[in-house]
Amino acid sequence: MKRYTKKRSKKAWMSPGTLVHIGEKTVDITGVTVIDYNETELREETLHKIEECFLLKDRPTVTWINLEGIHDVQLIEKLGACYEIHPLTLEDILNTDQHPKIDDMENYIFIVLKMLHYNNNGTDIVSEQVSLILGNNFVFSFQEGIKGDVFEPLRQRIRGNKGKIRKMGADYLAYAIVDGIVDNYFAVLEKLGEQIELLEEEIVTNPQPETLQKIHYFKREMLYIRRCIWPLREVIAALAKRESALIKESTEIYLRDVYDHVVQIIDTVETFREMLSSILDIYLSSLSNRMNQVMKVLTIIATIFMPLTFLAGVYGMNFKYMPELEWQWGYPLILTLMLLVGCIMLLFFKNRKWL
Repeated sequence: MKRYTKKRSKKAWMSPGTLVHIGEKTVDITGVTVIDYNETELREETLHKIEECFLLKDRPTVTWINLEGIHDVQLIEKLGACYEIHPLTLEDILNTDQHPKIDDMENYIFIVLKMLHYNNNGTDIVSEQVSLILGNNFVFSFQEGIKGDVFEPLRQRIRGNKGKIRKMGADYLAYAIVDGIVDNYFAVLEKLGEQIELLEEEIVTNPQPETLQKIHYFKREMLYIRRCIWPLREVIAALAKRESALIKESTEIYLRDVYDHVVQIIDTVETFREMLSSILDIYLSSLSNRMNQVMKVLTIIATIFMPLTFLAGVYGMNFKYMPELEWQWGYPLILTLMLLVGCIMLLFFKNRKWL
């Protein structure tokens, strides 16, 4: 349940805008990387002090500052003070239990997303909150620091000057970051879909008691994924409306493409949820059918032995005067009669297609 709820109690009765980190500390030291570029120039470095990036504030280039690890409250507070970030925005960045959302603060746009990936064992899906701040010529990205960064291909595109990334502004960079996170959802869902298909085959061929646990596990995973993805449609739709001056008209078409991807992802999630519900029904039906088959066999056996038990009971009575008691062929005759009755009942069941 840790990934569903965070300990918000430490924020109780504090004034709005009080900066407190809510979540797990995943890295020891907050890593700060900067990529500053335009069409002809590129500067990339890892900073040891947050004050080093303040000199880039007034440059005409596009500046991407990425923080990996958000537990350092003072560092984030200094960055916010330099770039005039509202305290409520900084508060939301430090709270890793946010739903995907977007806030237009006039001089910048604040976006919260969830980045999904599998854990080190490849068994469970975990999410990492990614907060973005889009300014006029800068983009800040704040990561929790969980292993699973999907930004490296984007960095390679910037280094290699591939595509339009170096020719466009900060809004296109923010789009590229969002697009990378959304595209990674497809990879997670593809792997999850393969596991669901294997589960479906297992239920049809050889359902086991452990299968029910797998079904409930996947249902919880889909519930968790839906909670992370469902609000994303409104976030991307708000970006694509281009109501802010920070989003240029040339970027709008790319945001609409991301919106289409989000709709596809939501449809896939709903399809998987329906499949899991059907799989659970199939599993229960399979158990019921197996129980019915067992009861059918037991009923047939009991029905066949009922007349045989009757005959054995009659001739097992200890009366002195019984007609066939001292007859020489009585025993073979009764055995033959019992065999004949059993065969007749088997033929009758087979003729009625009960066997």
